[in-house]
Amino acid sequence: MRYIRPSRVLIVAHQTADSPELARAVADRTEAGPCMFTLLVPSAPRGLHCVVDPEDDGTSEAEARLAAAVPALSEAAGDEVIGVVGCHDPFAAVQDAVNLLGFDEVIISMLPRRRSRWLRLDLPHKVRALGLPVTEVISFERDATPLPAA
Repeated sequence: MRYIRPSRVLIVAHQTADSPELARAVADRTEAGPCMFTLLVPSAPRGLHCVVDPEDDGTSEAEARLAAAVPALSEAAGDEVIGVVGCHDPFAAVQDAVNLLGFDEVIISMLPRRRSRWLRLDLPHKVRALGLPVTEVISFERDATPLPAA
């Protein structure tokens, strides 16, 4: 009997981390073959907070996103999804994760085109340039999940 190593899949998401579209993409990927998932949520300091309070780097919001998303994604994957917070620059966060942890493919979950900063930054193309296959997931317009106060 031959052992098949599961593919290591990096999921990159922020506002869409708990979207049903992303959960569906994870379930679809699981059906395609054995894999292990890690959810990367880049930190995102917002507005004047990053100027007024340099200690507010957006980590607490990213951790809240992880807490909201990991249970649903784990259920969709049929196994535990690991969650990590990355730096505020989404491409640098992906590079760090790929270089430090090693991944075979990437799923990037984004807002629709007219609202997506990541699409304006051309994040999927930049990640593909790292030599990894990328699946893009676009979530439908909806209000972001309210997060508990930090």
